[in-house]
Amino acid sequence: MSSIEVSSITVGAGEDARSIAMEQRKGSAPGIFWLNGFRSVMSGAKAMSLDALGAEKGLEVTRFDYSGHGVSGGDFDQGTISRWLEEAEAVFATTRGPQIVCGSSMGGWIALLLARRQLRKGQPLKGLVLVAPATDASARIAARMTEQQQRDLETLGYYERESAYGDGLYRYTRGLIEDGANHLLLGSVIETGCPVHILQGGQDPDVPPEHARKLMTHILHDPVTYTLIPDGDHRLSREEDLVRLRDAVLGMVA
Repeated sequence: MSSIEVSSITVGAGEDARSIAMEQRKGSAPGIFWLNGFRSVMSGAKAMSLDALGAEKGLEVTRFDYSGHGVSGGDFDQGTISRWLEEAEAVFATTRGPQIVCGSSMGGWIALLLARRQLRKGQPLKGLVLVAPATDASARIAARMTEQQQRDLETLGYYERESAYGDGLYRYTRGLIEDGANHLLLGSVIETGCPVHILQGGQDPDVPPEHARKLMTHILHDPVTYTLIPDGDHRLSREEDLVRLRDAVLGMVA
């Protein structure tokens, strides 16, 4: 079994610099590159399941925490899609060989943005595996705000709501919502340059199945596999869900 290298890289300069914690299991290509969801960390169930897969198959696996998340530095309230995408690109640059990028929820949105940038560089990904991809999540967040949340956003610069998963309050900042408008994908054709596999829970209240189906209508030039898990929730972290995730990745390794 290969070892895990624990390290950190600095992204940004001056007052914008933040230390990004990452863990990379050494192995062969294609590598597995994991992108967490909003408020999630690189030691979560899906991330560790893929790390175990890499250990079993001898594949490189790269995981990291966005700034303001987990063991990385930086202020969560400064987090934006631009900022977290910049960090994803910096960590991605440490990988070797073709990569299968896997993203959950907000990480699915960032994965699509990363795929587009890699394609524009002439270095397309080996594949994309998206778990309940929250594409254009900032627009959805803005559209679902209550009047009180809108007032809080205007007066405080953020609003909070209780998590449906029992892990406290989730904070959404004006910066996150406004910056997200610079990265919207659903208004035009989405070019990934690689096969895409979407895993979607049928009982997902945060990113419902119709959102994933809408995403598919925008990926016109690349093969897409859509797996609907009728009784699945947003997190898709049950053992049977993790098996589906590993199988989706193995399907792209072949």
